Parts: sequence; C-alpha cells; structure tokens
Amino acid sequence: MVTGYLLLSLPFSIVCIIRPLATAPRLFLVIFDSIMGGVTIAAGSAAAAIVYVAHTGNPNTNWLPICQQYGDYCQSASGAVIGSLIAGAVLFFIVILSAFALKRS
Repeated sequence: MVTGYLLLSLPFSIVCIIRPLATAPRLFLVIFDSIMGGVTIAAGSAAAAIVYVAHTGNPNTNWLPICQQYGDYCQSASGAVIGSLIAGAVLFFIVILSAFALKRS
C-alpha cells in the first residue's frame, strides 16, 4: 500500500522539483508521507504481534508455538518484521528531513 502511494506521489514530487517555490504540493507530500510512515509502522507492529504468537503460542486458545516445528520460517518472519520496522523509521527520518527543507524554502 505504501509503495503504491509512493508511486502515485511521484507526480507531486516532480512538480516540487520543477516549481521549487510551490509550497502546497510539498505540504501535501509531508502530510501524506507522515501518514504512510504511520501505516508502515502499524503494519510492522501487527506483524510483530503475529511473530510473537508464533514464538510463544497462546495457551488460552490452544495455539501451540509453531517455531518449535518450523524454525527457518520463524527466523525469516522475524527478519522481515525487523526490516519493516527499520523501513518505517527510515521513512519517518526522510519525512522529517523534507519538512525541514520545506521550512527553509
């Protein structure tokens, strides 16, 4: 979803490059990039909850930990969760940098 948004926001980015004094497209990009950063972090958090259940199970619902049977899967899933959370943090860092650039101009 975030990748699709980033592709759709490409024309706004081109407008910002061609017309550097136009602040409306830049403000649009900063606001919606912040929202997409939040969506990325939320998706990573949801995936982290699922990986946690895979590691520990849930005795209240009789869910056994599947990581005892499929260790490679759990290592891959844990790596993907870490990667998605890092991607969200990098996206927020880029949004903060672009907000400061917007403030300068």
